[in-house]
Amino acid sequence: MGFELSVLAWIQFHLRSGFLDAAMPLVTKLGNGGAIWLGCAVVLLFFPKTRKAGAAMAVGLVLEVLCCNVLLKPLVARVRPCDVNTAVQLLVARPTDFSFPSGHTGASFAAVSALYFSKNKLWIPAFVLAICIGFSRLYLYVHYPSDVLAGALVGAIAGWGGWKLISIVHPKWQRQ
Repeated sequence: MGFELSVLAWIQFHLRSGFLDAAMPLVTKLGNGGAIWLGCAVVLLFFPKTRKAGAAMAVGLVLEVLCCNVLLKPLVARVRPCDVNTAVQLLVARPTDFSFPSGHTGASFAAVSALYFSKNKLWIPAFVLAICIGFSRLYLYVHYPSDVLAGALVGAIAGWGGWKLISIVHPKWQRQ
């Protein structure tokens, strides 16, 4: 954990600025509850051409929340860095759940992965946003780097799983 606290300290010492102090809470808010990704999935579900991608995103997001929030967070029960080093002034409300893995990052990468495997070009801007959301969790001192990396990995697997499940079910939708 010492190395990870060093990374967070480096971010606090070298990257903190007025602009990022204002921007990062807004970026992280986009990932709250996976709302932006759920909204995107719902919009994609409305159009026949993107319906499969939207369904893959929705299923991937459900898989991610089950893995991250229901299974791993309580199982690992990792204390957040802001609770270890209380000297850092938080720019967001202190989260009340456990740290590992990052749910914000997990949901973001579940969405990106589902879009990518669905061959939907929206995966590119979604990937940029997912990177920004993951970084915001470090900048805001609410996750360790390994929380964000694990969230990205779990999310990518969940997104692939969502795409795979929908790929199995999708031909049945076309016959109805």
